Amino acid sequence: MTNEDAHRLAREKGVSRPLYALVKLLVTPFMRLWFGLRTTGVERIPDEGPVIIAPNHKSFWDAFFVGVATRRHVRFMGKSELFEGLAGPLLVRLGAFPVRRGAADADALDTARTILRQGGVLALFPEGTRIRDPDALGEPRSGAGRLALETGAPLVPAAISGSERLFLGPLPKPRRVALSFGEPIAVDGLTPSPETARELIAEELWPQVEREFGRLRAHRGLIAAALAALGVGAGVVARRRLRKPPPRGWARLRRRR
Repeated sequence: MTNEDAHRLAREKGVSRPLYALVKLLVTPFMRLWFGLRTTGVERIPDEGPVIIAPNHKSFWDAFFVGVATRRHVRFMGKSELFEGLAGPLLVRLGAFPVRRGAADADALDTARTILRQGGVLALFPEGTRIRDPDALGEPRSGAGRLALETGAPLVPAAISGSERLFLGPLPKPRRVALSFGEPIAVDGLTPSPETARELIAEELWPQVEREFGRLRAHRGLIAAALAALGVGAGVVARRRLRKPPPRGWARLRRRR
């Protein structure tokens, strides 16, 4: 499948509802149980109309976690190399469309605009690339703001934590992934311009992402501290049991032997 074919399919056909529902039915229990996916603020995503969900980016699987979290069909960009084989049409029907990395991609932007003008949900990562450090965020770009201003779609800030390094080779590792959605940011009445787009991301959207991300990391720290405390407590109990004096008469019994 060429990029042109993928974009045409994404614009004209879009998501296959039966396929999307089947894959979500199979994937959701795995993500919630094995990866311990915990979500908050899902009710803040509008039930209808165009929406741009703008999370930080830790993993290739981030868009799938967003898709599992919301009832609506989520569309997202993937690197163009993923669409070159037989998996290309399948990915498109599951909501993906290609983007060429390292350069402005007019086709990808046109497809994104088409999806939003059709009233769809687009997951778009302002950082533009994955940030592997579990405790850090990257610098946001203004592309999500520009698309929001051009289409009138509200921006929903989101933060994801724990999705980095999910696999050990081909095997998934048990992790605890958390995803939180912030308050929607309306763009009605704002003038579409590069400066407005930058301000929208830097002053409105990204502070919410940082706040939600900090809250998720703090929660993970509390869990780790609680587990550590439980471990220390269990160790103290075990040591006390080891130091506990033997029952009365034990010494006499040993002497008789």
